[in-house]
Amino acid sequence: MTEETMKLRLRYVVEDTDRHGNVRLYYRRHGRKVRLRGPTGSPEFLTDYRRAAAGPKEPKSTTKRAGRVRPDTFHWLCTQYYKSSMWAGLDPKTQKTRRAILERFALHNGNGDKPFRMMLARHIRKRLDEMMATPEAANSMVKVLRQLFRFAVTYDLADTNPAKDVELLKSNPDGYHSWTLAEIEKFEETHPEGSTARLALALALYTGQRRSDLVLFGKQHVQKGWLVFTQQKGKGRNPVRLEIPIVPELERIIEASETGDLAFLVNAYGRPFTNAGFGNRFRKWCDDAGLKHCSVHGLRKAAAARLAELGCTEFEIMAITGHQTSKEVTRYTKAASQKVRAQAASEKMRAGQS
Repeated sequence: MTEETMKLRLRYVVEDTDRHGNVRLYYRRHGRKVRLRGPTGSPEFLTDYRRAAAGPKEPKSTTKRAGRVRPDTFHWLCTQYYKSSMWAGLDPKTQKTRRAILERFALHNGNGDKPFRMMLARHIRKRLDEMMATPEAANSMVKVLRQLFRFAVTYDLADTNPAKDVELLKSNPDGYHSWTLAEIEKFEETHPEGSTARLALALALYTGQRRSDLVLFGKQHVQKGWLVFTQQKGKGRNPVRLEIPIVPELERIIEASETGDLAFLVNAYGRPFTNAGFGNRFRKWCDDAGLKHCSVHGLRKAAAARLAELGCTEFEIMAITGHQTSKEVTRYTKAASQKVRAQAASEKMRAGQS
């Protein structure tokens, strides 16, 4: 054994014997243990030792990458936006969505490395046309770009907002499919009372809330027969606090179901669902019932339509759904309202003929 090897053995080299009696060599320091090839003093041993002593390679720093962003490029503008108070005032969920949209736009055709001041409305329209197959996603892109360049104009980084005058694509005017009574009954036939799926259906149908609220509902929100909560959407900027009476049918289904301590809806591990996790699980529940065109958001629309059919005014419906303007409620309840008005007109005609 050489003098160099003797010094190496004294510096963090240890021997362990496995259950088969084989001696293993390791470099162990500060809780880190790295396997060394033997025998001690061999070229392989020395190579492994020097590599272990040097420590693991540090991952590439995202900060360094950010530091290499060239000024005045689209990427640079995004980084400035992320540092602004306009960005800080957004909901974390909104931030995540907008960042993803901006990153996709930056990656497309090298947009991220192009000067943002050279971007024109025609450039955005071209990308919009390429996304015609997914009009909702295309329109979301335009809306986010409008906000980005609104920031740029506000902070004197740009003179104009090229996305401001880009026309949005026409999308499905009816939005999400609203569940019919037959579809609700089909779901209930597939998922009996006591199941998490049936509880989820009842919570969505009898409260008219978004899935981001449904996954948080629990016993702590129940006060003397009322569901008292603040909606998650816009909670950081424009909080909407609601008090909704718990109808007997919903109360009965909650009592018949296994629920968690702080959340009515829990997954197979007894933990509350995440927003995305619940969406995926509800998608499967719908597919199991043969309702591939139905969604949890469609139940929110169905709840509003049901209230309209019962003769509720738009403001009464808004008191349940939490909408701040009647525009969306009108779109949700258009067909139902027509049915109510037609029924009223028919009754007046019969009365006039008698």
